[in-house]
Amino acid sequence: MVLSGVGDALGYRGARWEYCTSGPQIHAELAELGGLAAISLEPPEWPVSDDTVLHLATAEGLATGLEGDPLLQELARRYVAAMGDMEGRKPGPSSILGTSQLRPGEPQGFRIPFNPRGTGCGAAMRSLAIGLRYPHASELPTLIRVSIESGRMTHHHPTGYLGALTVALFGALGAR
Repeated sequence: MVLSGVGDALGYRGARWEYCTSGPQIHAELAELGGLAAISLEPPEWPVSDDTVLHLATAEGLATGLEGDPLLQELARRYVAAMGDMEGRKPGPSSILGTSQLRPGEPQGFRIPFNPRGTGCGAAMRSLAIGLRYPHASELPTLIRVSIESGRMTHHHPTGYLGALTVALFGALGAR
C-alpha cells in the first residue's frame, strides 16, 4: 500500500501529470527534474491524489474488524469524511457524485443509484486493501461482496465496481 501511494504521488505530480496524455512530455519533464533519483516525493509539490486518500479510508475501515452491512456503513462514512481532504487532489465526477449520495448511518445508506454515465477508475484505485484483508480462497465471497459494494458507493456502473473487484482479487492472489 505504501508503494501504491508513492506511485500515486509520482504519477499525480500535483495534478500536472495525471491527465497528461503525452508520455514523451512526462519523460522530458522527469529528465528536467534530474530523473527519478533526484526526486523527493514530499508535499506540497508531490501530494497524493484523491485515490490514495480514499484507499487509506478503505484500509482504515477494514481495520475496524467490522463485517457485513456495518462494515459497508463504516466505509461509506469514511468515504464521505475523506471528501473533506480533497483540496488540490482532483477527485473525478463519479467519486464526487457518489459520495454526495451516500447516507451513512441510514438503512442501506451505503447504496447509491445506478449511474448510466459512470466514468473513472477510482473504485479500482482504492480496492487493493480489500484483497490484502481477504486473501484466502475461503474469503472469496466476502472479497467479492466488499469490493463490489464499496466500488458501487462511488462508481455504480459495471466498469467501476468490476474494476474494484479485479484489483481486490489480484491483490489477494498476490498476497497468497
